[in-house]
Amino acid sequence: MLGKVNSINLPQAKERILPLIIFSIILLIVIKRIITPYDFIELYYFFVAILASTMSTLMLNILNFKSSIHMMAICGVCMFFIGLSIHFSINILMSLAIIFFIMGAVATSRLSLKAHNYPELLIGCATGVIPQLILIPNWL
Repeated sequence: MLGKVNSINLPQAKERILPLIIFSIILLIVIKRIITPYDFIELYYFFVAILASTMSTLMLNILNFKSSIHMMAICGVCMFFIGLSIHFSINILMSLAIIFFIMGAVATSRLSLKAHNYPELLIGCATGVIPQLILIPNWL
């Protein structure tokens, strides 16, 4: 309709810029209006890390490098679950095992669909994990 994308799969890095900007705005609204650091500190920093991941992916797309947003999401969730396990001193090994299985399934599906290559998957995983790692000490 707007002529901004050629396919629903967004195969070009430039086609991902507008959806990432819209998602960043939605995240800012959620962080400012819904989740407060006083009531839900863990969830607040989880969403701040998601915003940082989205912004870094946006910068990569502006530089014409397509990273895997699927891997960014699942790796970020995995790191958050590891942080929750440490923070609350609970054993969630079964949940972590399932998440690691899902991570493998996501990576395999992205490769088999030829949507990404190995560097794009690794950069996507790094953009999901690194902001979570940086912000975990704020609530741990």
